[in-house]
Amino acid sequence: MKARINDIDLAYSDEGQGPPVVFLHAFPLNRTMWAPQVADLSDRYRVVTIDLRGHGESDAPMWRYTLDQFADDVHGLLAHLGIARATFVGLSMGGYILFALYRTHPELFHALVLADTRATADTPDATAARFSMAQIAYRRGASVIADLMLPKLLSPAACEHRTDLQDHLRTIITDNQVSGIVGDLMAMEERPDSTPLLSTISVPTLVLAGEEDLASPPVEVQGMAKQIPGATFVRIPQAGHLSNLENPGAFNAALLSFLTSVENSNG
Repeated sequence: MKARINDIDLAYSDEGQGPPVVFLHAFPLNRTMWAPQVADLSDRYRVVTIDLRGHGESDAPMWRYTLDQFADDVHGLLAHLGIARATFVGLSMGGYILFALYRTHPELFHALVLADTRATADTPDATAARFSMAQIAYRRGASVIADLMLPKLLSPAACEHRTDLQDHLRTIITDNQVSGIVGDLMAMEERPDSTPLLSTISVPTLVLAGEEDLASPPVEVQGMAKQIPGATFVRIPQAGHLSNLENPGAFNAALLSFLTSVENSNG
C-alpha cells in the first residue's frame, strides 16, 4: 500500500488487528526486513511496517534528507492510518528516527523498543566514513554498498555460513536508489547527540542488542539502556547488527514478552 505523505509516496504494510506496533527499518534496507516479526505478531497486534523515504517502494527524491524529515513522514503516515498512539520498534537508523520522533511527538508513544542502535552522534571518523560511502554509492552504485555493508550488518558466523541471508539482504540493498542511500548517509551524519534525551523517556522501553553486533557493540547499547528510566535490556545471542533477522526466535520472544507486560500493566 502507498499513501501520499509530505509530497512523496510512502509505501507501507498494515497487517493484523489489536494494539498498533510500528516498525522502522535499518539503513540501507526496507520494510521487508521485519518479515519474521510480522509473521509472529500480526495474529494479536496491528503491525505497521514502513518503507522510509529513499527505500523500497517509497519515493527517493534527490534532495537533502534529515532524521526530522523521516520522523515527520512517520507522523504523517500514522495520522493517515488513524493511529494516535503506538508501540514503536526501531533498529539502527530506525532507532535514530525514533529519537527524533520522541523529541517532537512524545504523545505518539505507548511504548518504545530500540534495537542495535546508539544515542550518541557520529564521531569525526564516522562522519568521514559516511562521506566516503556516499561518494562510492554515487560513483559505483548500490551493489558496491551491499558489499561494504554486509560485514557490518551480520555476525562473522553469518557472513561465513548464511548465504541465504546474505543474498536476501543484497537484493534489498541493491533495490534501493542511490539518491536514498546518499540521503540516508547525510541524515545520519547530521544527527544530534540524543544522550540528553534518554533520561526524559517516560514510556516503557525495551533495548535489544545482538551479542555479536560490531556496528553497535552490546556494551555500548547496554550503557544507553541504563540511562533510560526503567528500561529493560536484553542481549540476543548468536546475532550481529540485524539481530531480528539472525536470531528471530530470541528477538521475537523478548519483544512479545515486553509487549505482553506493557499491555498487562495498562490493564
